[in-house]
Amino acid sequence: MSAPTKDIQTTVDGEFVKPPLGKRLVGANTFWIALVLIALIAVFTAIAPAEFATVFTFQTLLIETSVLLVLSVGMTFVIITSGIDLSVGSVLIFAGMVAGKTMEALSGGDASNAGWGVILAGLVAAVLAGAVWGLINGFLIAVAGIPPLIVTLGTMGAALGVSLLLNNGSDVRTVPAQLTKTLGYGTLFGGIPNLVLVAVVITLIGAWLLHTTRFGRYTYAVGSNAEAARRSGIGVTAHLLKVYLLTGFLAGIAGFMSLAYYASTTVSAHATDNLNSISATVMGGTSLFGGIGSMLGTVIGVFIPAVLRKGFNITHVQDYWQQIAVGAVLIAAVWFDQRHRRKRNSR
Repeated sequence: MSAPTKDIQTTVDGEFVKPPLGKRLVGANTFWIALVLIALIAVFTAIAPAEFATVFTFQTLLIETSVLLVLSVGMTFVIITSGIDLSVGSVLIFAGMVAGKTMEALSGGDASNAGWGVILAGLVAAVLAGAVWGLINGFLIAVAGIPPLIVTLGTMGAALGVSLLLNNGSDVRTVPAQLTKTLGYGTLFGGIPNLVLVAVVITLIGAWLLHTTRFGRYTYAVGSNAEAARRSGIGVTAHLLKVYLLTGFLAGIAGFMSLAYYASTTVSAHATDNLNSISATVMGGTSLFGGIGSMLGTVIGVFIPAVLRKGFNITHVQDYWQQIAVGAVLIAAVWFDQRHRRKRNSR
């Protein structure tokens, strides 16, 4: 949703035509972000080919990023609307806690041997729990007019607090073995983890929704200029409600996926999920100023810090350097976005 630039030439009839494919690729944020990811993979492969460039390493990498990818799909929609959601990590924990407690209650206190009926009830509970927090965020932001940063900062603490109250400050640890075996560690199609397949399907649906539907066009329009979108007939309030509802819904699914993988709610493991999903989305080229972003960029943005961490672990680089490297990449991504925006606005 940006104005035509000088790169676009006009025909004799005065109609706009696209520049050559190569020029468009080089000018795209996603192109450069993809090059960074490819370069990182090449460097770590050259340094430790026997450890890094293995099927096991990449399979582990995919599993470890699956939950974060689902969170980042929702975050992409939010940030494109020029919003932010700091609560997704806490909502994920809350959804997992509600799912775990629901399955325990339906199994008489121990869900270890529960069947698929109980598991399905847990999934529904997780999704509804996430959607409720998404609806609360959307209402306070879109209807009450409170800034997204303040609202989601508040709900971040509230969702985490309620999660801890549900189980007296401890994790739920009795998760159906069938759920862990099938979704957490199960595979299909010759060894592709089921957790990864779920994340891929959700990402593809998110990409379809963002790039080919009216919902996606409205998302870009609201992020580019909310007032102009309102004057053109778009229901900005209703649309923002839907966007935050979608983000909460996806956080609920992510919470259930995490529960399946860890066989526990693992509250402490998700302390920085909100910041990680925001970082991944911004690294992927989604502008914090709104109106710009792509699902492909988000996928790449999720894998850049994951590859850095995995490569540094394999090459025995201290954790401190990992944090510095991820922070440097994030700052570079924001700088590139601002530079690109200034260039576009000066035309």
